[in-house]
Amino acid sequence: MNSSRAQEQDVVRTLDPAYYTSEAIYQQECAGLFMWTWQYAGHVSQARNPGDYFSFEIAGQRLFCIRDNNNVLNTFYNVCQHRAHQLVEGQGHCKKAIVCPYHAWSYGLDGNLLRGPNTEVIPTEIRERICLTPVRTQEFCGFVFVNLDDEAEPMETWFPQVEAQLRTFVPDIDQLKPVETILVNEKCNWKASVENYSECYHCRINHRTFATGVIKPDTYDIQPQGYCLRHTTECQNLEKMTYPIDLAANAHAGDYSSWYLWPTFSFQVYPGNILNTYHWQNVSVDEVVVTRGWYTAGGVASDVIHELALQDRQTTVEEDIHLLESQQRGFSSRGYRPGPLVVDPGGGVNSEHSIKVLQQWMREAIDK
Repeated sequence: MNSSRAQEQDVVRTLDPAYYTSEAIYQQECAGLFMWTWQYAGHVSQARNPGDYFSFEIAGQRLFCIRDNNNVLNTFYNVCQHRAHQLVEGQGHCKKAIVCPYHAWSYGLDGNLLRGPNTEVIPTEIRERICLTPVRTQEFCGFVFVNLDDEAEPMETWFPQVEAQLRTFVPDIDQLKPVETILVNEKCNWKASVENYSECYHCRINHRTFATGVIKPDTYDIQPQGYCLRHTTECQNLEKMTYPIDLAANAHAGDYSSWYLWPTFSFQVYPGNILNTYHWQNVSVDEVVVTRGWYTAGGVASDVIHELALQDRQTTVEEDIHLLESQQRGFSSRGYRPGPLVVDPGGGVNSEHSIKVLQQWMREAIDK
């Protein structure tokens, strides 16, 4: 083998454009990847008491979470077992039972059929087996995740050490509630947006506020941790920070870290132990909605959080929208040839080693 061919084999090239533009691949992801991975559903504060529920959707599947009388948060497909009508909508409270609006079949908060008009004519042994279809559910630091695969391994296996690390960075995480929510529509494939989030190679060039007023790029690194990409960096000197923090508050008050949980959610902690989240919800092959959540203890309004959320939306988020939409157009260019990734064995901010890992997960998801 000549040296040029050996060098070519050592180069890792980015994904083929079809991964971002193909309707067939997108439908394959909806029918496959999103059915066997852990997906964000909501926050426990949306269903604190028995009978409280909230509905949501994952890749076209309508679902809802409801807390039962044993304080267990259950998730079910949002469909009546009688004639397939939707059971609930939005967020609310079921006082004693979940009642279908079509024919008034009612179910207990545990999903078992209670009664329906004239259902006594149905044989008892059949009637007693009727139950809403459950979905695997896990509460994780106050956040609710579901997996449509009944055999899925727990989140601790997928994302080792993440819960313990989060609790160290955000000591009051169990007391947090959403205080700011910002929805961002991006005209790009969801994977392009996730990749953009998963490297800081572009930060110095495109995110001046973030790179000079929040973090120190020279200290930025991203490393895999199971099916998690863990971002770590130091914060800027206090005089350069765009918001006040108390470095003496705890050991991680001056640190930034994020935990991207493959494939569509990330916990992010800004200096000052400020928790915020990203949630990617695919709309189509070339459109994704990104929800940015910000949290405080008890959901108490905070001027600092409000201003930081606005700053983030007007700078980093807005800057990324233009980058991603240009990139999405480029994927359809006949002139584009997938380029080599910049993979530095030492890692660091100017390396795309995290993208190498991420794109391998993407390839495996399609081949599964």
